[in-house]
Amino acid sequence: MDVPEGVQEYYARGQERDRLERGQGRLEALRTWELLGRWLPSAPATVLDVGGAAGRYALPLAAAGYRVHLLDPVPLHVQQAEEASHAADHPLASALQADARELPFPDDSTDAVLLLGPLYHLPERTDRLQALAEAHRVLRPGGVVIAAAISRWASAVDALATGLVRDPDFTAIVAEDLASGVHRNPGLRPRWFTTAYFHRPDDLREEVSSVGLQPEGPVAVEGVARLAPELDALLDDPATRDRILDVVRATESEPALLGASGHLLIAGRKHT
Repeated sequence: MDVPEGVQEYYARGQERDRLERGQGRLEALRTWELLGRWLPSAPATVLDVGGAAGRYALPLAAAGYRVHLLDPVPLHVQQAEEASHAADHPLASALQADARELPFPDDSTDAVLLLGPLYHLPERTDRLQALAEAHRVLRPGGVVIAAAISRWASAVDALATGLVRDPDFTAIVAEDLASGVHRNPGLRPRWFTTAYFHRPDDLREEVSSVGLQPEGPVAVEGVARLAPELDALLDDPATRDRILDVVRATESEPALLGASGHLLIAGRKHT
């Protein structure tokens, strides 16, 4: 598999499995579950979780009655997903090492495809379109692709919010992100993100449309709430958490605010 430079090394550290348990990752997971509930067909539909990592979404979906195949290019992720699946009451249908651009499933064989990571690890547009076209190919008519993207302005917002704006190496990365959308970590700094592509909302919608999918969205995942201080403490209180999510829902499609979100999510429906 032709994985972009640095991606395998980044995820081989094993930090992805717990990333969604705290801070912005926790908010990302809460909102992603909401949006999956909005767009996924009812169980027992067949779902391909492409780029599914250690199974953060795949295993609960399997527990909810879906038939879930997890695919990921990182061997550690597949191993972690297999181990968790073997210990689960409702295991995955399969866990495979595979590339989003070449799915090992036949045409018209699945009801939903999750791309909650692959698009932002494919810096070249042709590769992103190939991944979307593959998702379209394996979907049954009426099926849905749910794809995540990182906002074009994510690193710029992070630089200001965390103080990384003081670091000239990071601000050089931000400048390239803003100019081209292609994010690279030349020195492979451990706490900095790896090779990626950061989308503008309109570009994400255009890419989904260009392979024949009918788009809905994109919408903000974390929205402006990712800028809240002491986010874990706020999310720990149920009433405050509900208020935060209400604000994000109310502003999820506001064009003037979409870029403030770390992640965007879009659904693409295959024509019947």
